[in-house]
Amino acid sequence: MTNYKYCLAVFILILSEHFGYGQNVVRYDLTVTDTIVNFSGKEKRAIAVNGQIPMPTLTFTEGDIAEIVVHNKLKEGTSLHWHGVYLPNKEDGVPFLTQMPIAPNTTHTYRFPIIQNGTHWYHSHSGLQEQIGMYGSLVLKKKDTDPTFREGIDDLPTVPVILSEWTDIKPENVHRMLHNANDWGGIKKGTVQSYSEAIKAGHFKTKLENEWKRMLAMDVSDVYYDKFLINGKNVSQLSQFKAGDEVRLRIANGGASSYFWLSYAGGKMTVVANDGNDIEPVEVDRLIIGVSETYDVVVSIPQEGTAYEFLATPEDRTKSASIYLGNGIIQLKSRMPKLKYFEGMEMMNGMMNMDGSMDDMGMDMSLQQMDMNTVMYPEVSGSGDMKKDDNMDHSGHSMKPAQDLVTLNYGMLKAPHPTSLPKDAPVRELRFELTGNMNRYVWSMDNKVLSETDKILIKKGENVRITLYNGSMMRHPMHLHGHDFRVLNGQGEYAPLKNVLDIMPMETDTIEFLANAEGDWFFHCHILYHMMAGMNRVFSYEQQAPNPYLPDKKWAYKKLQKESNEFHFMAENDFASNGNDGRAMLQNTRWSIGTEWRLGYHDDHGYESETHIGRYVGKNQWFMPFVGFDWRYRKTEGMAEKNIFGQGNTKDNRAVLSIGAEYTLPLLVTLQGEVFTDGYVRFQLMREDIPISPRLRWAFMINTDKEYMTGFKYIVTRNLGISTHYDSDMGFGLGATLNY
Repeated sequence: MTNYKYCLAVFILILSEHFGYGQNVVRYDLTVTDTIVNFSGKEKRAIAVNGQIPMPTLTFTEGDIAEIVVHNKLKEGTSLHWHGVYLPNKEDGVPFLTQMPIAPNTTHTYRFPIIQNGTHWYHSHSGLQEQIGMYGSLVLKKKDTDPTFREGIDDLPTVPVILSEWTDIKPENVHRMLHNANDWGGIKKGTVQSYSEAIKAGHFKTKLENEWKRMLAMDVSDVYYDKFLINGKNVSQLSQFKAGDEVRLRIANGGASSYFWLSYAGGKMTVVANDGNDIEPVEVDRLIIGVSETYDVVVSIPQEGTAYEFLATPEDRTKSASIYLGNGIIQLKSRMPKLKYFEGMEMMNGMMNMDGSMDDMGMDMSLQQMDMNTVMYPEVSGSGDMKKDDNMDHSGHSMKPAQDLVTLNYGMLKAPHPTSLPKDAPVRELRFELTGNMNRYVWSMDNKVLSETDKILIKKGENVRITLYNGSMMRHPMHLHGHDFRVLNGQGEYAPLKNVLDIMPMETDTIEFLANAEGDWFFHCHILYHMMAGMNRVFSYEQQAPNPYLPDKKWAYKKLQKESNEFHFMAENDFASNGNDGRAMLQNTRWSIGTEWRLGYHDDHGYESETHIGRYVGKNQWFMPFVGFDWRYRKTEGMAEKNIFGQGNTKDNRAVLSIGAEYTLPLLVTLQGEVFTDGYVRFQLMREDIPISPRLRWAFMINTDKEYMTGFKYIVTRNLGISTHYDSDMGFGLGATLNY
């Protein structure tokens, strides 16, 4: 070869390595548009990509170059995140962290090499768009020549399966309701856990102790959903499979907040991969898939002429979704019985301290191996009635208690090849406590939301080891962008690789990863509403190269921080026969701006309003100091009313400033103390929304001004109630309550 030809060959080789020439470029065009869907009998707005929900399944082979061109036809910005994929940081798809949002009527191209294989998924990382349609399967296939290719597994016919849920309520409204402790979802699910239900279940003492420790009702899933979906449908069938076939289901949980129990009417499932990484095959009867996790399971078709149900049941067991494998008579899987909420409440009472903290059970409670929620499972104790349908064929159904049920947990996952990190690399140790406040729906890490923290600096080449303790009463699927981490589960050098860790209440788990991909990487709870409430951090590599998609990174990071600490509004107004009273409130993680009013229909009843601006203090946010303004007018003809301290107040025309504080007492009673600029002092005890029955609520108020109120409200719809009350100033009233 002449020198000329040699130089030309070297030049072409360098060019091909740099630009990906010579590699297979796989291009997808994705057009994002508004659409109307009807999953529940009501037409609602959703977001479709290429006219479909879920988004199209994208398939690549390791070694390809992915080129995904996104055409945004929405009236708002959007983005796409490639969940679990190793890629350059600028392609990760997190608005204000790795790129600017894709603006309306613009096009953005994601381009990155495929350097791994496995089952993954992709979704919008903009606001709450994921909840209304922006999720899809992402399959990265092995090469046939891959030395890790497993015959009998990697060569099976595969079916991408993406799980999701649908709510008819706008997700922004869902989020707002969660922050305002609106329990309409509990009414719809039958999980209010009222006092009448507690008495009926023989758990009055349990309910009383629960509220004595200042806890709301036992919660399993935050949101009520109208439908659950597999590949965009509640029920579907794959009739191409016949007896003797084995099928690999590539399952991704694309739900915004739902965990799913997975089970199969055709027998056991063999789990062969998790979060896009191979594991040693393990046979189970069931598994729970956390929000954003992926599992690959192999199932078989036992008999000809039968379609076997693959059943996905949300953790709260309200509904289900099914896909049938095979053709013929349908073989259903037994439905899971309703959860025993009061038993769960009793368990949590024993673990909750009076100061609101939970007992740390250390590493003995880890890796889903000691599921403290099992006390709620009737199928475990054998005490629940398994639902039967006379039209179902129950042959082969297991009705045995749980000791015969093999349930997957993280301790059972084992990598087929060593995953040890470099022994000579420096180690950075980090510890986070997952913290939360169910009453105000604040989710945080170390009691700080993203807006209250800086990025966590790490160095390329070091091993990062993270210990996570869940000190909240909810489980959290923690997801790390751009990396897989080892889960230290007792498997030594064969510890499994994951990118999502579902960590249950009181669990302590340890993960570790090699810092080998520079950039800013999100680490967050993947329950969408927890993430948007602030349970996030950012790992930032020191001395990283500039990101061309973010010309002003400091400004962009402030925008990202603001997203997880937005203010939420609520209002309620009672139109009663004796007057009009109501309240309105604007709150975020720490601050509360609230006003309430009582307006009579004549001067003898009077008119008054109080406004408070306060800041919640402490981990549990039971204490809120505030400043306020009090205005009152009432025709009293100069007669002074005296409070219990002997101070007089005519209420004729009062406009004063105040300073005070609120404190949440046991039984969720609010104690309020206030000193006004005229020297007047007032203390008040109040509680609203005491659940007498699922829809009937009681409220009371008494203060040192010798004022008192008591009343009942019956909840008719999400925004309407029928109410009656007696007020010491305004007398008896009956009316309707509207809330937002």
